Amino acid sequence: LSGGERQRIALSRAFLKDAPILILDEPTSSVDVETEAGIMETMERLMVGRTTFMIAHRLSTLEYCNARLEIEGGVVTSASGDVDVPALLAS
Repeated sequence: LSGGERQRIALSRAFLKDAPILILDEPTSSVDVETEAGIMETMERLMVGRTTFMIAHRLSTLEYCNARLEIEGGVVTSASGDVDVPALLAS
């Protein structure tokens, strides 16, 4: 199997497990941009009702997130969406 195929299988397993919290580290790093778009559209539907943390370097991967933190060198450099940074940092 290619890297992208293995990645799609791993994502499928994660969603079939039906866990209430998902942590996805570079979920589309081994696929091309077209495949990424299809995966992310599907993931958008599957993430409903789940808390999902997604780590990514491609900003296009994060377009489907309702909140986003950008971190550089361990420091939050920007936040967008439904993020209360002071409350987040205080916890």
